Amino acid sequence: MTPRRRRMALVFGIVAGVSIAGALALSAFRRNVTFFFDPSQVAAGQVPAGERFRLGGMVTKGSLTRAPGSLELHFVVTDFSHDVPVSYTGVLPDLFREGAGVVAHGRMRVDGTFVADEVLAKHDEKYMPPEVARSLKRRHGESRSDGATPPGSTSAGAPAAPHPSSSSTGT
Repeated sequence: MTPRRRRMALVFGIVAGVSIAGALALSAFRRNVTFFFDPSQVAAGQVPAGERFRLGGMVTKGSLTRAPGSLELHFVVTDFSHDVPVSYTGVLPDLFREGAGVVAHGRMRVDGTFVADEVLAKHDEKYMPPEVARSLKRRHGESRSDGATPPGSTSAGAPAAPHPSSSSTGT
């Protein structure tokens, strides 16, 4: 074998190895990607059948029901346009409550119920998952967390103190 053929075989072997490694990495990445959908996208049928995804929105007030004697519970997630029923078996996060933001990981059943295997709740009164905030802003012009406290009041409901740079005399 001539030196030129040896170099060509080496180059071909390196290119083949890099190609195989890239294909394996892309395959692993594709299997581990979890897409986010809001209830309106689910209602529109944009969810791939049988795929795991994240469902985000607000938990509808009065929708939480528990099966007696088990960890099974049901609630409804909404983006204020569409609702998606959710079924979950397990312990909910301490901060989970009705009227609050939630992101659930799982799959859709044929009957239209989202079966969650993990539920995440917001961690304070100002936080909302970024995807949920964008979705609500797109649907309503502002996120619920931005409009939760009326202007001129604090979160406790007392009037806010005027800013030192503002004055009513105009000076």
